[in-house]
Amino acid sequence: MAQLVECVPNFSEGRNKEVIDAISAAISGTAGCSLLDVDPGASTNRTVYTFVGSPDAVVEGALNAARQAFSLIDMSKHSGEHPRTGAMDVCPFIPVQNVTMEDCVTCAQLFGQKLADMLHVPVYLYGEAARTETRRSLPSVRAGEYEALPDKLKRSEWTPDFGPTSFIPSWGATVTGARKFLIAYNVNLIGTKEQAHRIALDVREQGRGKDQPGLLKKVQGMGWYLDEANIAQVSTNILDYELTPLHSVYEEVCRDAEGLSLPVVGSQIVGLIPLKALLDSADFYISRERLFIIEEEHKVRLVISKLGLDSLGPFNPKERIIEYMVGSLEDGRLVSLSLQQFVQHVGARTAAPGGGSVSAAVAALGAALGSMVGQMTYGKRQFENLDGVMRRLIPPFHQAMNELLHMVDADSSAFSSYMVALKMPKSTAEEIKRREAAMQEGLKRAVGVPLALAERIAVLWPSLKEIVVAAKALETAVFGAYYNIMINLKDITDDSFKLATQRKASVLLQEAKSSAAAVLDAAEKRN
Repeated sequence: MAQLVECVPNFSEGRNKEVIDAISAAISGTAGCSLLDVDPGASTNRTVYTFVGSPDAVVEGALNAARQAFSLIDMSKHSGEHPRTGAMDVCPFIPVQNVTMEDCVTCAQLFGQKLADMLHVPVYLYGEAARTETRRSLPSVRAGEYEALPDKLKRSEWTPDFGPTSFIPSWGATVTGARKFLIAYNVNLIGTKEQAHRIALDVREQGRGKDQPGLLKKVQGMGWYLDEANIAQVSTNILDYELTPLHSVYEEVCRDAEGLSLPVVGSQIVGLIPLKALLDSADFYISRERLFIIEEEHKVRLVISKLGLDSLGPFNPKERIIEYMVGSLEDGRLVSLSLQQFVQHVGARTAAPGGGSVSAAVAALGAALGSMVGQMTYGKRQFENLDGVMRRLIPPFHQAMNELLHMVDADSSAFSSYMVALKMPKSTAEEIKRREAAMQEGLKRAVGVPLALAERIAVLWPSLKEIVVAAKALETAVFGAYYNIMINLKDITDDSFKLATQRKASVLLQEAKSSAAAVLDAAEKRN
């Protein structure tokens, strides 16, 4: 899978469509960059752009956007509800796929240096790229905003990380850095800006100060009034959605609003959101209300409804969820092929996809049949007495179906890593040693995927009952996984690893054979 970094530059222009479009064109016109979202706000006078690409491509895309904005935005004339310190106010880099946070820190450093050299403007580093603790927090760096810059730049503690210490009235300063995925999330109120800000002070981590901390960790917040929608908003940045989930912010704002007798009328995501953030919130409401929902699409719909994410405009999951947007860029995945194309790929004159990928596909189909039978039973009047049983049995098969699908590509990728190792140079003793180590690691990866597949299937046997075709499909998948393991084990030199893996695989194969036989036997007796 390709390296993907997300870049989310915020520009201090949300009203002039020509300027907004020109910056969009500069990003989308950069080779290797895919512009995923453009989210302008008139009241904030700010536009959030989201694009992805390789590390080098996103740095270049951000520079092209800044170059375009430099001639179009004049900060000396800017006003808006959102805090800001420059024309290109903030430009974070976020790891998405096959990159580390350190890679994104490098992106921020490279971008900051090049931006300062190109436009001769002050640039600060924040987040994971910060060089001092006082600059780690974006609000700290942005304190006093644009208006404070002339004096701030004269103080040694606020010397820019890159660029001049002189004040550039038309630009201000830019803050760049690396961070985790941030969710810009606003909760709508029928009330005043002051009331919204009062709630924001209660919920944000900073609270009202050191002696009065707020309720929610890793949450920034403020209140403002959205003139174009004629409502107030508690505007938050969720810095760690796994620590403080989306629904926690919404529910806490609702509790505070109820105390002030203020109605909450939905909420809003600015930019894109990770799928997991929505699914975590779905699980919260499913658990609290004892709902039975297993389809990902339905879980997303539930959260859109519960949080009112479509209250200010349509919320199209395909255009707002980062994984869906990035997934559309990945045309090379085996699971994205049609069945006909997948079969033709298997039948081609290449070593991958091979038996491992086919076994994973067969396993996914077996689990899918188990899920299908359960769902066709659940909710029907004649099987009403089985609803409780089906609620327990369907989720494991449905989850396994999705996880086994991922193994179709995982197996092909694992084998490819071994093939890459085979082609490494072997002219010197050192090269031979490195090649051998890479080959052994590749073989262990090639063994690990089918072993994980067989282990995943083993969890399903107790629930399989009399679903004959599913049982035979799953047994066939374990059979394929077993022989795939055996073929790759013979070239592994680590004897203890070989022995342990062989024993484990043999146990899983025997369990599959006996379990499938038991399902068939039970079905024959019933008939």
